[in-house]
Amino acid sequence: MNSAVKSRPGAEAAAEKGWLAAHKWLLLRRISQLTILALFLLGPLAGIWIVKGNLAYSLTLNTLPLSDPYVLLQSLLTGHVPEKMGLIGAAIVLVFYFLVGGRVYCSWVCPVNLVTDAAAWLRDRLGIRSSARISRQTRYWVLAMTFVLALLSGTIAWELINPVSMLHRSLIFGIGMAWTIILAVFLFDLLVSQNGWCGHVCPVGAFYSVLGKWSPLRVTAVKRRDCNDCMDCYAVCPEPQVIKPALKGEGKGLGPIILSPNCTNCGRCIDVCSKDVFRFGIRTAK
Repeated sequence: MNSAVKSRPGAEAAAEKGWLAAHKWLLLRRISQLTILALFLLGPLAGIWIVKGNLAYSLTLNTLPLSDPYVLLQSLLTGHVPEKMGLIGAAIVLVFYFLVGGRVYCSWVCPVNLVTDAAAWLRDRLGIRSSARISRQTRYWVLAMTFVLALLSGTIAWELINPVSMLHRSLIFGIGMAWTIILAVFLFDLLVSQNGWCGHVCPVGAFYSVLGKWSPLRVTAVKRRDCNDCMDCYAVCPEPQVIKPALKGEGKGLGPIILSPNCTNCGRCIDVCSKDVFRFGIRTAK
């Protein structure tokens, strides 16, 4: 394999499988993210109200309620009990993300993922390699602090500065000053820490990782014996630490299924592997 083909992660897969096959899951994620945004924007912009509301609470076709359980839990800590439709919506979301993996929210729904992925792409193109060392456990401390803040303040204070909520509200109601927060997240990922926001700081991702800890849908390295150690999967994965136990744990008696709740089920490892080592499967191990 010449150096030109191997210049970037996934180049070998694109050469062997074709560009579309080497970007299939990435394209599907973008379609999912943009479709969800479009459904929310159709009402305010075109008067077509398929979905009313925002990511915190929405009503689809005036029938299906969907509530963010993270926001609902903060609300409960403030002493406010949501209405019945809010509770039903949260239950629906909880069941869905339990089945497909909590951090599917991060890779398939969250609009900030578009921003952080853009920062990662530019970081790679500019050859920026330095990265601040931030513990991936930081996000769980931030998550805990958002709950403490709600309890002590009696308000859902975090949602006032949550980049996910701010970006989504700004797209619907006008960008306003939200651009400063979004720009800060972009620059943080670009210049300070690789995958810094989603992988180390964001409490929303931390919450959904806890929710999806026992989810049945997983990425599995079913053909790990065919791995040629190209490292492309590690290069594109936003949570590369989750790969090794499944890919290289055979001699240690570990199964090929990625069991870490921090896996976002984004499918990029499937895309960029020229040996088709990875695929989506069902959890069969503890």
